[in-house]
Amino acid sequence: MPNASDQSFPFPILIGDIGGTNARFALLTDAYGEPRQLEPIRTGDFATIEEAMQKSILDKTSVQPRSAILAVAGPIKGDEIPLTNAHWVIRPKDMLASLGLEDVLIINDFEAQALAIAAPADQDVVFEAQALAIAAPADQDVVQIGGGAVRPFNSRVVLGPGTGLGVAGLVYAQHSWIPVPGEGGHVDLGPRTERDFEIWPFLEPIEGRMAGEQILCGRGIMNLYRAVCAANGEAAVLADQAAVTTSALSGADAAAVETVSLFATYLGRVAGDMALIFMARGGVFLAGGISQKILPALMKPEFRAAFEDKAPHSALMRTIPTFAVIHPMAALSGLAAFARTPRDFGVAMEGRRWRR
Repeated sequence: MPNASDQSFPFPILIGDIGGTNARFALLTDAYGEPRQLEPIRTGDFATIEEAMQKSILDKTSVQPRSAILAVAGPIKGDEIPLTNAHWVIRPKDMLASLGLEDVLIINDFEAQALAIAAPADQDVVFEAQALAIAAPADQDVVQIGGGAVRPFNSRVVLGPGTGLGVAGLVYAQHSWIPVPGEGGHVDLGPRTERDFEIWPFLEPIEGRMAGEQILCGRGIMNLYRAVCAANGEAAVLADQAAVTTSALSGADAAAVETVSLFATYLGRVAGDMALIFMARGGVFLAGGISQKILPALMKPEFRAAFEDKAPHSALMRTIPTFAVIHPMAALSGLAAFARTPRDFGVAMEGRRWRR
């Protein structure tokens, strides 16, 4: 029987970032090698995660993983973990029984993003004194938006508009970086400006309220675009999120341009709220594909102005830096760093680890 206090995982380790639309995996053969990235999987193409992993990974590699560390977009409560925005239900006991694994750890997907901003993709960096995190992330991994400077060992926040809106904090305590998952994407978001009040009646709420995730995600972009068009008395002619963002960045459609500008503004407001909650003097990081796609819009004044507009603390907000994470597989990078040296991170394992 394994020692219950053992924080290490037997290699090879399969690491995975399981989102509502896509699942991304990599194999880590030992504590020193680079993770070998595998072909992404669309969650809708397979009935279960076991089927997806068997057919798309295990049947196609000679490396048999002994452990799996998976970040999932869903609440982790008990032996059955449903994904929030997909049909899969993660059952770690089934994975142990059917996939030949010895050890499975399930964490929240934005815990993995938080681990990534503690240990950027430059995995050659070694933690000094067991847990010395980089004072500022590697230049090739992030782009700074606006002013401010990172304060080492201060709290950080990561937000990721994607299939939903993920939020996690990262705090430094007892010589470790400790990710703090939550459901921050579901905080209330309300109108402030005259234009907001014109648009708000046309937004689709969730159970009578406007949560951040109703606007700040892929489907939220369409919710906002349709509301902008309705407020203008125009037909919504663009069919999907990709068309809206592409038309906005090219300037081809005025409603799309305003949609993405407002999206950046509202994302700035929520990011600023999270910065205040965590007192994130270590920085606020925007992760995910949407942030990368609309980076030119985020670099315009609207995002940063909304982020800083937090009277009576606007002066404080101007000192907190904001970044867009441009590393294509940031969550896998964070999981790989954790898999190599779990003791450097304060990741809670109780109730989330299954072994045989």
